[in-house]
Amino acid sequence: MNAFDRADSKLFYTLFNATQKSDCRIIKVISKSGDGYLYLLLGSLLWAFEPKYGKVFLYTSILAYALELPVYIILKKLFKRQRPCDFFYNFQSHITPADKFSLPSGHTAAAFLMASLLTHFYPSAAIIVYPWACLIGLSRVMLGVHYPSDIAAGAALGLFISAISLSILT
Repeated sequence: MNAFDRADSKLFYTLFNATQKSDCRIIKVISKSGDGYLYLLLGSLLWAFEPKYGKVFLYTSILAYALELPVYIILKKLFKRQRPCDFFYNFQSHITPADKFSLPSGHTAAAFLMASLLTHFYPSAAIIVYPWACLIGLSRVMLGVHYPSDIAAGAALGLFISAISLSILT
Protein backbone atom coordinates (compact mmCIF):
# COMPACT_ATOMS: atom_id res chain seq x y z
CA MET A 1 0.00 0.00 0.00
CA ASN A 2 1.45 3.38 -1.03
CA ALA A 3 1.39 6.58 1.05
CA PHE A 4 -1.73 7.91 -0.66
CA ASP A 5 -3.67 4.69 -0.01
CA ARG A 6 -2.50 4.66 3.62
CA ALA A 7 -3.66 8.25 4.14
CA ASP A 8 -6.96 7.53 2.37
CA SER A 9 -7.53 4.43 4.52
CA LYS A 10 -6.61 6.28 7.71
CA LEU A 11 -9.06 9.09 6.95
CA PHE A 12 -11.68 6.50 6.02
CA TYR A 13 -11.30 4.74 9.36
CA THR A 14 -11.35 8.03 11.28
CA LEU A 15 -14.66 9.00 9.68
CA PHE A 16 -16.18 5.53 9.80
CA ASN A 17 -15.19 4.97 13.43
CA ALA A 18 -17.16 8.09 14.39
CA THR A 19 -20.30 6.06 13.60
CA GLN A 20 -19.53 2.99 15.68
CA LYS A 21 -21.73 3.97 18.61
CA SER A 22 -24.55 5.34 16.47
CA ASP A 23 -27.56 3.87 14.73
CA CYS A 24 -26.72 6.04 11.68
CA ARG A 25 -30.34 6.91 10.86
CA ILE A 26 -29.56 10.54 10.03
CA ILE A 27 -26.50 9.55 8.02
CA LYS A 28 -28.57 7.01 6.07
CA VAL A 29 -31.26 9.63 5.33
CA ILE A 30 -28.61 12.04 4.05
CA SER A 31 -27.12 9.31 1.87
CA LYS A 32 -30.57 8.28 0.61
CA SER A 33 -31.29 11.88 -0.42
CA GLY A 34 -28.62 11.35 -3.09
CA ASP A 35 -30.34 8.34 -4.67
CA GLY A 36 -31.78 10.45 -7.50
CA TYR A 37 -35.49 10.67 -6.73
CA LEU A 38 -35.10 14.13 -5.24
CA TYR A 39 -33.36 15.36 -8.41
CA LEU A 40 -36.22 14.22 -10.63
CA LEU A 41 -38.80 15.74 -8.30
CA LEU A 42 -36.93 19.05 -8.09
CA GLY A 43 -36.43 19.24 -11.87
CA SER A 44 -40.11 18.47 -12.47
CA LEU A 45 -41.27 21.08 -9.95
CA LEU A 46 -39.01 23.74 -11.44
CA TRP A 47 -40.17 22.84 -14.96
CA ALA A 48 -43.82 23.09 -13.91
CA PHE A 49 -43.72 26.13 -11.64
CA GLU A 50 -40.65 28.25 -12.39
CA PRO A 51 -41.11 29.95 -15.77
CA LYS A 52 -37.78 31.79 -15.99
CA TYR A 53 -35.26 28.90 -15.87
CA GLY A 54 -37.32 25.81 -15.00
CA LYS A 55 -37.50 24.36 -18.50
CA VAL A 56 -33.84 24.92 -19.40
CA PHE A 57 -32.81 23.64 -15.96
CA LEU A 58 -34.72 20.39 -16.54
CA TYR A 59 -33.31 19.94 -20.05
CA THR A 60 -29.78 20.66 -18.88
CA SER A 61 -30.21 18.23 -15.98
CA ILE A 62 -31.46 15.46 -18.27
CA LEU A 63 -28.49 15.96 -20.60
CA ALA A 64 -26.08 16.12 -17.67
CA TYR A 65 -27.28 12.89 -16.10
CA ALA A 66 -27.37 11.20 -19.52
CA LEU A 67 -23.67 12.07 -19.83
CA GLU A 68 -22.70 11.40 -16.21
CA LEU A 69 -24.16 7.92 -15.84
CA PRO A 70 -22.21 6.18 -18.64
CA VAL A 71 -18.96 7.95 -17.68
CA TYR A 72 -19.48 6.91 -14.05
CA ILE A 73 -20.09 3.27 -15.09
CA ILE A 74 -17.05 3.22 -17.38
CA LEU A 75 -14.82 4.66 -14.63
CA LYS A 76 -16.07 2.10 -12.09
CA LYS A 77 -15.32 -0.75 -14.49
CA LEU A 78 -11.98 0.77 -15.48
CA PHE A 79 -10.65 1.30 -11.94
CA LYS A 80 -12.33 -1.73 -10.30
CA ARG A 81 -11.48 -0.41 -6.86
CA GLN A 82 -12.82 -2.62 -4.12
CA ARG A 83 -15.12 -0.97 -1.61
CA PRO A 84 -13.81 -0.69 1.95
CA CYS A 85 -16.47 -3.16 3.10
CA ASP A 86 -15.08 -5.71 0.62
CA PHE A 87 -11.39 -4.89 1.02
CA PHE A 88 -10.83 -4.75 4.76
CA TYR A 89 -10.81 -8.00 6.69
CA ASN A 90 -13.57 -8.47 9.26
CA PHE A 91 -15.29 -5.20 8.34
CA GLN A 92 -19.02 -4.52 8.21
CA SER A 93 -20.47 -1.42 6.54
CA HIS A 94 -23.70 0.16 7.78
CA ILE A 95 -25.43 -0.36 4.42
CA THR A 96 -25.17 -2.75 1.51
CA PRO A 97 -23.75 -1.00 -1.56
CA ALA A 98 -25.70 -1.12 -4.81
CA ASP A 99 -22.72 -2.25 -6.87
CA LYS A 100 -19.31 -3.83 -6.47
CA PHE A 101 -16.80 -1.03 -7.04
CA SER A 102 -16.19 2.25 -5.24
CA LEU A 103 -14.32 4.69 -7.51
CA PRO A 104 -15.87 7.18 -8.18
CA SER A 105 -18.77 7.71 -5.79
CA GLY A 106 -21.92 7.92 -7.89
CA HIS A 107 -23.95 9.50 -5.10
CA THR A 108 -21.36 12.24 -4.76
CA ALA A 109 -21.04 12.75 -8.52
CA ALA A 110 -24.81 13.16 -8.85
CA ALA A 111 -25.02 15.46 -5.83
CA PHE A 112 -22.27 17.78 -7.07
CA LEU A 113 -23.73 17.70 -10.57
CA MET A 114 -27.11 18.82 -9.21
CA ALA A 115 -25.53 21.39 -6.88
CA SER A 116 -23.55 22.89 -9.74
CA LEU A 117 -26.54 23.06 -12.07
CA LEU A 118 -28.76 24.57 -9.40
CA THR A 119 -26.12 27.15 -8.54
CA HIS A 120 -25.73 28.10 -12.18
CA PHE A 121 -29.43 28.89 -12.57
CA TYR A 122 -30.14 29.91 -8.97
CA PRO A 123 -26.92 31.30 -7.44
CA SER A 124 -28.42 31.91 -4.01
CA ALA A 125 -28.98 28.14 -3.67
CA ALA A 126 -25.21 27.60 -3.34
CA ILE A 127 -25.28 28.12 0.42
CA ILE A 128 -27.61 25.11 0.76
CA VAL A 129 -26.78 22.77 -2.12
CA TYR A 130 -23.00 22.57 -1.85
CA PRO A 131 -22.99 21.73 1.88
CA TRP A 132 -25.73 19.18 1.14
CA ALA A 133 -23.60 17.62 -1.64
CA CYS A 134 -20.62 17.48 0.74
CA LEU A 135 -22.79 15.78 3.37
CA ILE A 136 -23.89 13.16 0.86
CA GLY A 137 -20.25 12.38 0.09
CA LEU A 138 -19.32 12.32 3.77
CA SER A 139 -22.25 10.03 4.53
CA ARG A 140 -20.99 7.49 2.02
CA VAL A 141 -17.66 7.30 3.86
CA MET A 142 -19.28 7.20 7.29
CA LEU A 143 -21.55 4.35 6.16
CA GLY A 144 -18.48 2.36 5.11
CA VAL A 145 -18.99 2.09 1.35
CA HIS A 146 -16.50 4.67 0.00
CA TYR A 147 -13.03 5.99 0.64
CA PRO A 148 -12.53 9.77 0.87
CA SER A 149 -10.73 9.75 -2.50
CA ASP A 150 -13.83 8.13 -4.08
CA ILE A 151 -15.78 11.14 -2.84
CA ALA A 152 -13.26 13.61 -4.27
CA ALA A 153 -13.34 11.80 -7.62
CA GLY A 154 -17.15 11.78 -7.60
CA ALA A 155 -17.29 15.50 -6.84
CA ALA A 156 -14.85 16.24 -9.66
CA LEU A 157 -16.85 14.09 -12.07
CA GLY A 158 -20.11 15.84 -11.17
CA LEU A 159 -18.60 19.31 -11.56
CA PHE A 160 -16.95 18.36 -14.86
CA ILE A 161 -20.12 16.93 -16.39
CA SER A 162 -22.08 19.96 -15.17
CA ALA A 163 -19.65 22.29 -16.94
CA ILE A 164 -19.92 20.30 -20.17
CA SER A 165 -23.72 20.22 -20.03
CA LEU A 166 -23.99 23.92 -19.31
CA SER A 167 -21.63 24.73 -22.19
CA ILE A 168 -23.82 22.74 -24.57
CA LEU A 169 -27.24 24.06 -23.56
CA THR A 170 -26.72 27.55 -22.20
